[in-house]
Amino acid sequence: MDRYELRRQDYSLSQDQTELQATYAKFVRTRCPIEVVRAAEPAGFDKNLWEQLCGTGATTMALPESVGGDGATLVDLTLVAEELGRAIAPVPWIDHVCATRLLANLAALGSDAEDAADVVAGRQVVTLDPRPDAAEGARLIAAGSVADHIVVREGDDIVRLTFATRPAKVDNIGRLPMAWIDPAAADGRTVLASGTEALAHYERALDEWRVLTAAALVGLVEETLRIAVEFAKTRYTMGVPISTLQGISHPLANIAIVVQGGRNLVRRAAWFLEYEPGAQPALASAAYVYLAEEAAKAATMAVHVQGGLGVTTEAAASAYLVRARGWPLAAGDPGAAAVRVAELSAQA
Repeated sequence: MDRYELRRQDYSLSQDQTELQATYAKFVRTRCPIEVVRAAEPAGFDKNLWEQLCGTGATTMALPESVGGDGATLVDLTLVAEELGRAIAPVPWIDHVCATRLLANLAALGSDAEDAADVVAGRQVVTLDPRPDAAEGARLIAAGSVADHIVVREGDDIVRLTFATRPAKVDNIGRLPMAWIDPAAADGRTVLASGTEALAHYERALDEWRVLTAAALVGLVEETLRIAVEFAKTRYTMGVPISTLQGISHPLANIAIVVQGGRNLVRRAAWFLEYEPGAQPALASAAYVYLAEEAAKAATMAVHVQGGLGVTTEAAASAYLVRARGWPLAAGDPGAAAVRVAELSAQA
Protein backbone atom coordinates (compact mmCIF):
# COMPACT_ATOMS: atom_id res chain seq x y z
CA MET A 1 0.00 0.00 0.00
CA ASP A 2 1.56 3.30 -1.06
CA ARG A 3 1.38 6.51 0.97
CA TYR A 4 -1.48 7.95 -1.08
CA GLU A 5 -3.57 4.81 -0.68
CA LEU A 6 -2.89 4.87 3.06
CA ARG A 7 -4.21 8.43 3.35
CA ARG A 8 -7.55 7.22 2.03
CA GLN A 9 -7.91 5.35 5.33
CA ASP A 10 -5.75 7.36 7.75
CA TYR A 11 -7.06 10.81 8.70
CA SER A 12 -4.57 11.67 11.41
CA LEU A 13 -3.29 15.24 11.34
CA SER A 14 0.11 16.45 10.24
CA GLN A 15 2.18 18.61 12.57
CA ASP A 16 1.20 21.72 10.59
CA GLN A 17 -2.47 20.83 10.89
CA THR A 18 -2.14 20.21 14.62
CA GLU A 19 -0.55 23.63 15.03
CA LEU A 20 -3.25 25.22 12.87
CA GLN A 21 -6.00 23.79 15.05
CA ALA A 22 -4.19 24.80 18.24
CA THR A 23 -3.89 28.36 16.94
CA TYR A 24 -7.62 28.70 16.32
CA ALA A 25 -8.47 26.90 19.53
CA LYS A 26 -6.50 29.57 21.40
CA PHE A 27 -8.08 32.32 19.30
CA VAL A 28 -11.68 31.37 20.11
CA ARG A 29 -10.86 30.61 23.72
CA THR A 30 -9.49 34.13 24.28
CA ARG A 31 -11.63 36.15 21.86
CA CYS A 32 -14.99 34.38 22.00
CA PRO A 33 -16.12 33.54 25.54
CA ILE A 34 -19.79 32.83 26.13
CA GLU A 35 -20.36 36.47 27.07
CA VAL A 36 -19.41 37.54 23.53
CA VAL A 37 -21.75 34.92 22.10
CA ARG A 38 -24.65 36.11 24.26
CA ALA A 39 -24.06 39.77 23.43
CA ALA A 40 -24.15 39.01 19.70
CA GLU A 41 -27.46 37.12 19.77
CA PRO A 42 -29.72 40.04 18.76
CA ALA A 43 -27.80 40.51 15.50
CA GLY A 44 -26.47 36.98 15.15
CA PHE A 45 -23.11 38.52 14.28
CA ASP A 46 -20.16 40.08 16.08
CA LYS A 47 -18.44 42.46 13.67
CA ASN A 48 -15.42 42.95 15.90
CA LEU A 49 -14.88 39.20 16.24
CA TRP A 50 -15.28 38.80 12.48
CA GLU A 51 -12.62 41.41 11.79
CA GLN A 52 -10.26 39.76 14.25
CA LEU A 53 -10.91 36.36 12.67
CA CYS A 54 -10.26 37.73 9.18
CA GLY A 55 -7.06 39.27 10.52
CA THR A 56 -5.75 35.78 11.28
CA GLY A 57 -6.07 34.82 7.61
CA ALA A 58 -9.08 32.56 8.17
CA THR A 59 -10.77 33.81 4.99
CA THR A 60 -7.72 34.05 2.72
CA MET A 61 -6.50 30.57 3.68
CA ALA A 62 -9.59 29.04 2.10
CA LEU A 63 -8.84 30.26 -1.41
CA PRO A 64 -6.32 29.14 -4.05
CA GLU A 65 -3.10 31.08 -4.37
CA SER A 66 -4.07 32.11 -7.92
CA VAL A 67 -6.69 34.50 -6.49
CA GLY A 68 -4.70 35.78 -3.52
CA GLY A 69 -5.44 32.99 -1.09
CA ASP A 70 -3.23 30.59 0.82
CA GLY A 71 -4.38 27.35 -0.79
CA ALA A 72 -5.51 25.49 2.33
CA THR A 73 -7.10 22.09 1.85
CA LEU A 74 -10.66 21.27 2.85
CA VAL A 75 -9.30 19.14 5.69
CA ASP A 76 -7.47 22.24 7.00
CA LEU A 77 -10.73 24.17 6.88
CA THR A 78 -12.56 21.54 8.93
CA LEU A 79 -10.10 22.20 11.76
CA VAL A 80 -11.00 25.89 11.84
CA ALA A 81 -14.71 25.09 11.58
CA GLU A 82 -14.45 22.68 14.50
CA GLU A 83 -12.96 25.34 16.75
CA LEU A 84 -15.52 27.96 15.72
CA GLY A 85 -18.26 25.43 16.47
CA ARG A 86 -16.71 24.67 19.84
CA ALA A 87 -17.11 28.35 20.76
CA ILE A 88 -20.45 28.73 18.88
CA ALA A 89 -18.78 31.80 17.40
CA PRO A 90 -21.25 34.37 15.96
CA VAL A 91 -19.49 34.77 12.61
CA PRO A 92 -20.56 33.59 9.11
CA TRP A 93 -17.18 32.02 8.32
CA ILE A 94 -18.50 28.78 6.82
CA ASP A 95 -20.97 30.57 4.55
CA HIS A 96 -18.33 33.08 3.47
CA VAL A 97 -15.56 30.63 2.63
CA CYS A 98 -17.90 28.28 0.75
CA ALA A 99 -19.30 31.19 -1.26
CA THR A 100 -15.89 32.68 -2.04
CA ARG A 101 -14.49 29.29 -3.08
CA LEU A 102 -17.47 28.98 -5.41
CA LEU A 103 -16.81 32.44 -6.85
CA ALA A 104 -13.17 31.52 -7.38
CA ASN A 105 -14.20 28.38 -9.26
CA LEU A 106 -16.52 30.48 -11.38
CA ALA A 107 -13.77 33.11 -11.89
CA ALA A 108 -16.18 35.70 -10.49
CA LEU A 109 -14.62 36.96 -7.28
CA GLY A 110 -15.21 40.61 -8.05
CA SER A 111 -15.78 43.19 -10.75
CA ASP A 112 -12.27 44.61 -10.22
CA ALA A 113 -9.07 43.83 -8.34
CA GLU A 114 -9.98 45.98 -5.32
CA ASP A 115 -13.43 44.40 -5.02
CA ALA A 116 -11.92 40.91 -5.26
CA ALA A 117 -9.32 41.73 -2.60
CA ASP A 118 -12.07 42.89 -0.23
CA VAL A 119 -13.96 39.64 -0.76
CA VAL A 120 -10.86 37.49 -0.25
CA ALA A 121 -9.92 39.34 2.95
CA GLY A 122 -13.45 39.26 4.33
CA ARG A 123 -13.97 43.02 4.26
CA GLN A 124 -16.97 42.23 2.09
CA VAL A 125 -19.02 39.28 3.35
CA VAL A 126 -20.32 36.80 0.81
CA THR A 127 -22.84 34.07 1.47
CA LEU A 128 -24.79 31.49 -0.49
CA ASP A 129 -28.07 29.65 -0.25
CA PRO A 130 -27.09 26.22 1.14
CA ARG A 131 -30.37 24.56 0.22
CA PRO A 132 -30.04 22.02 -2.58
CA ASP A 133 -33.19 23.01 -4.44
CA ALA A 134 -33.49 25.92 -6.85
CA ALA A 135 -36.53 27.44 -5.20
CA GLU A 136 -38.11 30.46 -6.83
CA GLY A 137 -39.00 33.62 -4.95
CA ALA A 138 -37.88 34.64 -1.48
CA ARG A 139 -35.83 32.22 0.58
CA LEU A 140 -34.33 32.24 4.07
CA ILE A 141 -30.54 32.50 3.95
CA ALA A 142 -28.43 32.00 7.06
CA ALA A 143 -26.11 35.02 6.69
CA GLY A 144 -28.50 37.12 4.63
CA SER A 145 -28.70 40.05 7.05
CA VAL A 146 -24.92 40.68 7.14
CA ALA A 147 -23.76 39.75 3.63
CA ASP A 148 -22.64 42.24 1.00
CA HIS A 149 -23.08 39.66 -1.77
CA ILE A 150 -25.48 36.71 -1.86
CA VAL A 151 -25.00 33.85 -4.32
CA VAL A 152 -28.07 31.81 -5.22
CA ARG A 153 -29.15 29.29 -7.78
CA GLU A 154 -32.04 30.18 -10.07
CA GLY A 155 -32.85 27.35 -12.45
CA ASP A 156 -29.67 26.72 -14.44
CA ASP A 157 -28.16 30.09 -13.47
CA ILE A 158 -25.81 30.98 -10.62
CA VAL A 159 -26.64 34.56 -9.65
CA ARG A 160 -25.01 37.12 -7.39
CA LEU A 161 -27.36 39.53 -5.60
CA THR A 162 -26.63 42.82 -3.86
CA PHE A 163 -28.90 45.06 -1.79
CA ALA A 164 -28.51 48.77 -1.12
CA THR A 165 -30.03 48.15 2.32
CA ARG A 166 -29.36 44.84 3.99
CA PRO A 167 -32.47 42.74 4.64
CA ALA A 168 -33.73 42.62 8.22
CA LYS A 169 -32.63 39.76 10.44
CA VAL A 170 -35.25 37.11 11.12
CA ASP A 171 -35.30 35.58 14.60
CA ASN A 172 -34.35 31.91 14.49
CA ILE A 173 -33.47 29.07 16.84
CA GLY A 174 -29.87 28.88 15.64
CA ARG A 175 -29.23 32.56 16.49
CA LEU A 176 -27.93 33.07 12.94
CA PRO A 177 -27.99 36.40 11.05
CA MET A 178 -30.75 34.94 8.91
CA ALA A 179 -32.90 36.99 6.54
CA TRP A 180 -35.51 36.60 3.85
CA ILE A 181 -33.85 37.17 0.50
CA ASP A 182 -36.01 37.97 -2.51
CA PRO A 183 -34.00 38.01 -5.76
CA ALA A 184 -36.69 40.14 -7.38
CA ALA A 185 -36.09 42.87 -4.80
CA ALA A 186 -32.30 42.97 -5.24
CA ASP A 187 -30.71 46.25 -6.29
CA GLY A 188 -28.02 44.39 -8.20
CA ARG A 189 -28.34 41.07 -10.01
CA THR A 190 -25.50 39.44 -11.97
CA VAL A 191 -25.66 36.07 -13.67
CA LEU A 192 -22.24 34.57 -12.92
CA ALA A 193 -22.53 31.35 -14.89
CA SER A 194 -25.08 28.99 -16.36
CA GLY A 195 -25.39 25.39 -17.42
CA THR A 196 -24.26 21.99 -16.25
CA GLU A 197 -20.73 22.95 -15.26
CA ALA A 198 -21.92 25.94 -13.23
CA LEU A 199 -24.44 23.79 -11.38
CA ALA A 200 -21.73 21.24 -10.64
CA HIS A 201 -19.62 23.98 -9.05
CA TYR A 202 -22.60 25.07 -6.97
CA GLU A 203 -23.25 21.51 -5.81
CA ARG A 204 -19.58 21.25 -4.85
CA ALA A 205 -19.98 24.41 -2.74
CA LEU A 206 -23.00 22.87 -1.01
CA ASP A 207 -21.02 19.73 -0.23
CA GLU A 208 -18.27 21.89 1.27
CA TRP A 209 -20.90 23.70 3.34
CA ARG A 210 -22.21 20.36 4.60
CA VAL A 211 -18.74 19.13 5.53
CA LEU A 212 -17.75 22.34 7.32
CA THR A 213 -21.08 22.57 9.14
CA ALA A 214 -20.63 18.97 10.26
CA ALA A 215 -17.13 19.88 11.48
CA ALA A 216 -18.53 22.82 13.45
CA LEU A 217 -21.07 20.48 15.03
CA VAL A 218 -18.25 18.14 16.09
CA GLY A 219 -16.68 21.00 18.04
CA LEU A 220 -20.08 21.98 19.44
CA VAL A 221 -20.77 18.42 20.61
CA GLU A 222 -17.36 18.06 22.24
CA GLU A 223 -17.88 21.29 24.17
CA THR A 224 -21.35 20.21 25.32
CA LEU A 225 -19.72 17.01 26.55
CA ARG A 226 -17.13 18.99 28.49
CA ILE A 227 -19.82 21.17 30.05
CA ALA A 228 -21.87 18.13 31.11
CA VAL A 229 -18.86 16.20 32.44
CA GLU A 230 -17.59 19.13 34.51
CA PHE A 231 -21.02 19.56 36.03
CA ALA A 232 -21.46 15.84 36.71
CA LYS A 233 -18.11 15.64 38.52
CA THR A 234 -19.06 18.39 40.97
CA ARG A 235 -22.64 17.42 41.82
CA TYR A 236 -23.36 14.74 44.42
CA THR A 237 -26.28 12.52 45.29
CA MET A 238 -26.27 10.16 48.29
CA GLY A 239 -22.63 11.04 48.84
CA VAL A 240 -21.31 10.17 45.37
CA PRO A 241 -20.75 12.28 42.23
CA ILE A 242 -23.65 11.94 39.80
CA SER A 243 -21.03 11.07 37.16
CA THR A 244 -20.76 7.62 38.77
CA LEU A 245 -24.41 6.83 38.02
CA GLN A 246 -25.02 4.73 34.92
CA GLY A 247 -27.88 6.98 33.85
CA ILE A 248 -25.33 9.81 33.56
CA SER A 249 -22.03 8.14 32.72
CA HIS A 250 -23.28 5.88 29.94
CA PRO A 251 -24.97 8.65 27.88
CA LEU A 252 -21.88 10.82 28.30
CA ALA A 253 -19.70 7.95 27.08
CA ASN A 254 -21.98 7.68 24.06
CA ILE A 255 -21.42 11.36 23.31
CA ALA A 256 -17.65 10.80 23.42
CA ILE A 257 -18.12 8.08 20.80
CA VAL A 258 -20.16 10.48 18.67
CA VAL A 259 -17.38 13.08 18.85
CA GLN A 260 -14.66 10.70 17.69
CA GLY A 261 -16.80 8.94 15.10
CA GLY A 262 -18.16 12.21 13.76
CA ARG A 263 -14.69 13.74 13.56
CA ASN A 264 -13.38 10.76 11.59
CA LEU A 265 -16.36 10.88 9.25
CA VAL A 266 -15.92 14.62 8.65
CA ARG A 267 -12.22 14.28 7.88
CA ARG A 268 -12.88 11.34 5.60
CA ALA A 269 -15.57 13.32 3.76
CA ALA A 270 -13.28 16.35 3.46
CA TRP A 271 -10.36 14.28 2.20
CA PHE A 272 -12.38 12.56 -0.52
CA LEU A 273 -14.10 15.79 -1.56
CA GLU A 274 -10.69 17.43 -1.88
CA TYR A 275 -8.75 14.68 -3.64
CA GLU A 276 -11.24 12.17 -5.09
CA PRO A 277 -14.58 13.95 -5.36
CA GLY A 278 -16.11 11.29 -7.56
CA ALA A 279 -15.09 8.31 -5.44
CA GLN A 280 -17.36 8.79 -2.40
CA PRO A 281 -19.96 11.40 -3.39
CA ALA A 282 -22.32 10.59 -0.52
CA LEU A 283 -19.83 11.24 2.29
CA ALA A 284 -20.40 14.98 2.64
CA SER A 285 -24.15 14.57 3.02
CA ALA A 286 -23.66 11.56 5.31
CA ALA A 287 -21.44 13.56 7.66
CA TYR A 288 -23.93 16.42 7.70
CA VAL A 289 -26.93 14.16 8.38
CA TYR A 290 -25.14 12.22 11.12
CA LEU A 291 -23.94 15.30 13.01
CA ALA A 292 -27.25 17.14 12.54
CA GLU A 293 -29.01 14.33 14.36
CA GLU A 294 -26.38 13.50 16.96
CA ALA A 295 -25.56 17.10 17.89
CA ALA A 296 -29.14 17.74 18.94
CA LYS A 297 -29.18 14.55 21.02
CA ALA A 298 -25.87 15.36 22.69
CA ALA A 299 -26.82 18.94 23.51
CA THR A 300 -30.15 17.77 24.91
CA MET A 301 -28.35 15.28 27.15
CA ALA A 302 -26.01 18.01 28.41
CA VAL A 303 -29.04 20.04 29.44
CA HIS A 304 -30.62 17.01 31.15
CA VAL A 305 -27.45 16.35 33.15
CA GLN A 306 -27.72 19.84 34.63
CA GLY A 307 -31.40 19.45 35.40
CA GLY A 308 -33.25 22.69 36.07
CA LEU A 309 -30.06 24.72 35.77
CA GLY A 310 -29.51 23.47 32.22
CA VAL A 311 -32.70 25.00 30.85
CA THR A 312 -32.05 28.49 32.18
CA THR A 313 -31.14 31.14 29.63
CA GLU A 314 -27.96 31.86 31.57
CA ALA A 315 -26.66 28.29 31.22
CA ALA A 316 -24.09 27.67 28.50
CA ALA A 317 -25.71 24.31 27.82
CA SER A 318 -28.91 25.99 26.64
CA ALA A 319 -26.96 28.18 24.21
CA TYR A 320 -25.38 25.08 22.69
CA LEU A 321 -28.72 23.27 22.52
CA VAL A 322 -30.48 25.88 20.38
CA ARG A 323 -27.55 26.07 17.96
CA ALA A 324 -27.25 22.30 17.74
CA ARG A 325 -30.85 22.23 16.62
CA GLY A 326 -30.82 25.38 14.53
CA TRP A 327 -27.57 25.40 12.54
CA PRO A 328 -28.36 22.36 10.36
CA LEU A 329 -31.75 23.86 9.45
CA ALA A 330 -30.02 26.61 7.47
CA ALA A 331 -29.96 24.14 4.58
CA GLY A 332 -33.60 23.19 4.99
CA ASP A 333 -34.73 19.74 6.08
CA PRO A 334 -31.72 17.49 6.87
CA GLY A 335 -33.98 14.64 5.76
CA ALA A 336 -33.49 15.81 2.17
CA ALA A 337 -29.76 15.25 2.60
CA ALA A 338 -30.49 11.78 3.96
CA VAL A 339 -32.46 11.02 0.82
CA ARG A 340 -29.52 12.24 -1.23
CA VAL A 341 -27.20 9.86 0.64
CA ALA A 342 -29.52 6.99 -0.23
CA GLU A 343 -29.74 7.97 -3.88
CA LEU A 344 -25.97 8.38 -4.29
CA SER A 345 -25.30 5.13 -2.47
CA ALA A 346 -27.75 3.32 -4.73
CA GLN A 347 -25.93 4.64 -7.80
CA ALA A 348 -22.51 3.52 -6.51
